[in-house]
Formats: sequence, C-alpha cells, structure tokens
Amino acid sequence: MAASPTFLVTGASGQLGRRVVEHLLATRAGTIIAASRDPAKLAALAAKGAQTRRIDFDDAASLDAALKGVDRLLIISTDDVLTPGRRLRQQTAAVEAAARAKVGHVVYTSMPHPEPGSLIPFAPDHYGTEQALAKSALPHTILRVSWYVENLLRALPSVFASGKWYSAAGEGKLANIARDDVARAAASALVKAPGGVFNLTGPDLLTTRQIAALVAEVFDKKIEFISVNDEQLLAGLLAAGLPKPIAELTVAFDANTRAGKVDLVTDAVEKLTGQKPIRLRDAIAALKPALSA
Repeated sequence: MAASPTFLVTGASGQLGRRVVEHLLATRAGTIIAASRDPAKLAALAAKGAQTRRIDFDDAASLDAALKGVDRLLIISTDDVLTPGRRLRQQTAAVEAAARAKVGHVVYTSMPHPEPGSLIPFAPDHYGTEQALAKSALPHTILRVSWYVENLLRALPSVFASGKWYSAAGEGKLANIARDDVARAAASALVKAPGGVFNLTGPDLLTTRQIAALVAEVFDKKIEFISVNDEQLLAGLLAAGLPKPIAELTVAFDANTRAGKVDLVTDAVEKLTGQKPIRLRDAIAALKPALSA
C-alpha cells in the first residue's frame, strides 16, 4: 500500500493558508505541514495536528529545508504587491526550490487573466510565476482566483459612513468569491492533483452597481452609487487619505473590471470540491460580524 502523501502549504499564517490547512486536516489525506516565515504564528494549527516549518521565499536555504520530503506543495502568492519585481522573484525562487526537492505536484494561486494586457500592476508577477511552472518539469495546477468577497471589508466602512459608493468600473462585471471557497478548492486540488488551469469564481456575475445594491439590501443601508472616471476616483481616494500606491491600485482594479478582464463565471469550485460556492448575498451577509468588530 502506497504511503500517504506529505502536503505543505506556504503562507499558512495568513487567512487563506490557515483555512487550506484546516480543510486538509479534515480530509486526513496525509501529513499536513503548515509553513510560514514565523512558525510561532502557527501554534493553533499545530494544536490541530499540523506539522510546522519555517519558510521564507527570500531565503533559498529555508526553502530547501522546508520542502524536503514534500510530495505536494501549495504556493500561495506572496503579499508584496507594491514592490516591483519582488513578488515574482520570491515565487520563482519557490518554484525552483520545488524542482530541486522533486516535489510531485505544485498548486499555485494566481489571478484572472494575468497575461500581458491586464491592467492590474501585479499581473506580471502571476503570469511570470505561471510561466516558471510551465518551463519547469513540475506537474502543477494553476488556480486563477477571482477577487475575494472579503475585499469589501476595506471599502464598506467608508461607504456606510458617507452613504456613497464611488466606482469607475462602469458596466464591467465580476463574480466575487468567498475566501473559504478558494480554500476548499485549493485543498481539493492538492489532494486530487488534477493539473491544468482552473478559474475560481463565485456563482454571481454582477456589475459593481448591482453589488452595491445587494450590499444595501443585505445591510439595510441607503447607498447612492456614483459612477466616476479613473481620474475622479483617484482624486477622491487621495483626498480621503489613501496612500497613492493603494489608491492607484484601487483605480486599476476598477479599470480592469470595466475592460472586461474579470467578466467570467465558472463551475470550477464545484468540479474540484463537489460543492457549489456560496452565493454572493450569503457571502456578504457573512461579513456582518467582521464589520461589527
């Protein structure tokens, strides 16, 4: 009888990584390793049965040590979206270390349509990592993840305070996905190792205006939706005190949506997990405790 595989999840102290580890532990599919730059942050996962290891994408020695004996690896994209080139260097280093360790299968969390032409500044990081995997001899699965429902948590407090929702997304549509659906899909991809590219989306393809109306209904708030152009949105965000790089990234997200770069809805989550993703209305309602806190 073949030995059970050893799984390693990078970024396991983050919100997505933690949930992936928890889903893997529930499957009892093999040995589960939670990895982070700071293993002290993984104590709760260790208490649930995960092994822990230190991994730092800027430290080749830590990568080699962490990946020793690993059969299947989840590379969660790193969080430095503002330093040009660093994220790609980090993730390419992880791919190269996986090749040295002869990992049996790699799963990587990418973004929708990262190819040249995307208006998202960090799209080249994802596309470059996908290309590094394609050029390697590593069997791999790419998860192109639509924008999280939870991203609304950053915007809604100011929307509720002002009663106004400003957007430059026009009539562009997107299918927001709940983070836990991504975690379930990633855990399943590690266990099943299907290979190929999966576009992970929620089930509801809506304009930002429709999303704003849904938020207003769920939270019983009066929200005025105001359509603006990129320059007006940037000026408003800067006037509200957002740092310029964050404001520019926010505008890029709206412009990318307006250009139709995230206009897709798929059944990939259900194919990978056997369960449909949560509807947007229910996912928005689930944000209430976090907003109250």
